[in-house]
Amino acid sequence: MAEGSGSRHRSLYKLLGSPPWKEAFRQGCLERMRNSRDRLLNKYRQAGGNMSGGAQNTFLVQEVMEEEWNALQSVESWPEALAQLEEPLDLAVLEEIQQELIDQEQSIISEYEKSLQFDEKCLSVMLAEWEANSLICPVCTKLVILGL
Repeated sequence: MAEGSGSRHRSLYKLLGSPPWKEAFRQGCLERMRNSRDRLLNKYRQAGGNMSGGAQNTFLVQEVMEEEWNALQSVESWPEALAQLEEPLDLAVLEEIQQELIDQEQSIISEYEKSLQFDEKCLSVMLAEWEANSLICPVCTKLVILGL
């Protein structure tokens, strides 16, 4: 049901004759989010990986949208596009774009968390293997881990 609602909103700004700034803004935001992956992961790490606070806990979405909005305003044809703004419809479009960016941000963070879990499992296996293959050095009587 939510997908039907999302496609309805998407169809609103993809209709033939809709102002070109909407799709340009959407594409620009998505591209900025992809290019800001390092910045997003750094913010996530600084927050300690704490995702409490609900689904609206975003790290970079607002910044990305503001940067793209400012970039879009600097385009020469901006005054004509500004005249085409339709307040209620445009608010729905902006909210949909924001939700799309939030979803992409969550996807990047989820991928990062899966990578961390995999790394932790590999490290645990390696440490368990080294601990299982240890011996005491007959010369210095210290514990020696094989494989080093």
